[in-house]
Amino acid sequence: MNTPLPLGLPSVRRLPFDGRLLDDVVAELTDEVRELYTADEVPWVIGYSGGKDSTAVLQLVWTALKELPADRLTKPVHVISTDTLVENPVVAAWVTASLETMEKAAAEQGLPVEPHRLTPEIKDTFWVNLIGRGYPAPRPKFRWCTERLKIKPSNSFIRSVVAAHGEAIMVLGIRKTESQARARAMEKHEKRRIRDRLSPNANLPNSLVYSPVEDWTNDDVWEYLMQKPNPWGYNNQDLLSMYQGASEDGECPLVVDSTTPSCGSSRFGCWTCTLVEQDKSMTAMIQNDEEKEWMIPLLNLRDKLDSPFGFVEDKLDPDYQPGKKIPHPRPDKQARDFRRMNGQVNLFTRRSDGEFSVVHGPYLQKYREEWLRELLTAQTWIRAHAPEHVRNIELISIEELTEIRRIWVFDKHEVEDSVPTIYKKATGEEFPGGPLDEQLVMGADEMELLKEVCDGDELHYDMVRELLSVERKYRTMTRRSGLFQALEGAVQKGFYEDRDDAVAFAQRKKKWREEVETNPTFDEVTDTDAPA
Repeated sequence: MNTPLPLGLPSVRRLPFDGRLLDDVVAELTDEVRELYTADEVPWVIGYSGGKDSTAVLQLVWTALKELPADRLTKPVHVISTDTLVENPVVAAWVTASLETMEKAAAEQGLPVEPHRLTPEIKDTFWVNLIGRGYPAPRPKFRWCTERLKIKPSNSFIRSVVAAHGEAIMVLGIRKTESQARARAMEKHEKRRIRDRLSPNANLPNSLVYSPVEDWTNDDVWEYLMQKPNPWGYNNQDLLSMYQGASEDGECPLVVDSTTPSCGSSRFGCWTCTLVEQDKSMTAMIQNDEEKEWMIPLLNLRDKLDSPFGFVEDKLDPDYQPGKKIPHPRPDKQARDFRRMNGQVNLFTRRSDGEFSVVHGPYLQKYREEWLRELLTAQTWIRAHAPEHVRNIELISIEELTEIRRIWVFDKHEVEDSVPTIYKKATGEEFPGGPLDEQLVMGADEMELLKEVCDGDELHYDMVRELLSVERKYRTMTRRSGLFQALEGAVQKGFYEDRDDAVAFAQRKKKWREEVETNPTFDEVTDTDAPA
């Protein structure tokens, strides 16, 4: 039984590589890489995020290939880096510059290394889904972002390689010491291994996963990166400095003995991520470096998306004072429609009291417009106040804005076409997209008049607006199949008096269904209180 150490005394960790010489470890792994590379004609795909683990793996492979004669460099090594378009800007700039340097170095050294920067399709980007479609900020039970932003772009590329060559080998910087979950997953796949560190890919057929640093610790990775120069000409010391800047205490020491604290626990990811309680790396970057204070508006936006009732330092506030923090409640349930995207009112039974609760749907129009306004305002402020090298930062692209505009006007029937107006107010510039006048049901003045007639009744205003939009869509069609279903759907979404009426109707409907299930002979109930 291990005796616990006194409070404050650091625990003892193993020496890097269990005391083995770094040169011996590297020589053994590079020999393994060369043997695996020359064994067949299956192309390689290396996942590169710009972090320490993927850098170490790519450096190992690059070093191994440099020692092969030119006539044996017969197959490509694709280096793929997925940019979610909402990456931490400092890391994104680092990775982009690294890929450019890598491409030049590979050409100069005659290596078959081909870098690729992958991005999600416009319809899958973070802002198109959150601001455009109204998806709520990602949560553990509704993690819609990872699949769209990261997995789909990389899987699409790998499938294209497999389609062209029949097989592919993925080289990844995964390590067992990253987490217990990662260790369990890797140990599970070890049972089906073809050889050491080469496992079947559970998600993509006809592909294997090679994990050369799977048994390394953080200390092993940094020992290797600091002792061995980067072969494509990038500076690993700068990588260390980036991790150091993202640590709360500003320290990221090299291992000098078995009690030295380890470096590398900083996690870089999307600056919009709401799956963690706090963006510690961006917060630390701002605290540790005055030149990175331009990222404060990004941190504010992220906190507004996530915090139930957070206090943030807002430099865009007209009454801003250094150190002054103002409350920013996250409008979640009150900001979301009580109906799902298909217009249905769904309920679930709370375990605590057995009562019904509403399953809320997408963000309402006014909140989506507010998110867009704040995002464009932050982008404008950063372009005016940030250091020169980030003055051209693009938090949201014109292509994304165009898709958001299309979704709002044609899918959600928000025919006010507010994107150009918001863009003009936030940036001071005209929206580059063309006018939609000929495709709109009515102009802005007519829509204001309709709103006045509805006298604050948002449900009926939305219903009439959608009915007009459906009629405009089908007006010029020769074959109007689906018109009545579309009209019926618009009426069903808005025929309630208000939210309480909709919920009460859904509750009666749910109880009736439960009664039918428990009593098959009870097959009809007349609901005299149902809305007409």
